[in-house]
Amino acid sequence: MENQPPAAQDMTQPSNMDTGSNNEEQLQLLERVADGDKHALTQLYLQYHARLFKFVFRLTRSYTIADELVNDVMLVVWEKAGSFRGESRVSTWIFGIAYRQAMRRVTRKGIDFAPMNDASDPNANQENVTEIENWVEKGLHTLPESQRMTVILVFYLGLTYEETAAMTECPVNTVKTRMFHARRKLKEYLAASAVPAKMTGESGNE
Repeated sequence: MENQPPAAQDMTQPSNMDTGSNNEEQLQLLERVADGDKHALTQLYLQYHARLFKFVFRLTRSYTIADELVNDVMLVVWEKAGSFRGESRVSTWIFGIAYRQAMRRVTRKGIDFAPMNDASDPNANQENVTEIENWVEKGLHTLPESQRMTVILVFYLGLTYEETAAMTECPVNTVKTRMFHARRKLKEYLAASAVPAKMTGESGNE
């Protein structure tokens, strides 16, 4: 049976993927993986599966492809663990792998970024997804691919601009510019969709 995506996270607040202690624990696991410890790989898989699946599912909107991509990512982690130099958080490194794997799949297979309320998604109307999240999700898929990816990385994964720049291999100023235009376009989309200002947190004063 295909995996079901975790519940959507509120786009208005960035998430924090790891604390310092979590990163230290994951670094130790990664060092064990580099030494060929399959049990350590299983532990990393259990810690990351839900978040990786959620991330790639948002890109592909396919349960099957997302599941395949998660397995591809962990295979790369197994093969490349020894190349990790500790210059970023373990989570940033792993999600960087996921980002590149997803982009290769999208480019190679010509997969479209489907709208979030695709009728094929059995959880599209799940009760625990708020109305404002649904509106923002719809607006997200009106953005150009580069802006959409930046928003996903910063808000859904809680990456800093610097981490997002490293992951997407572009200058930090480019990330900031993409976020600026994405925020403006999302704000315009919500206004055009008649979403009440009180729902979006807009007070009329910048």
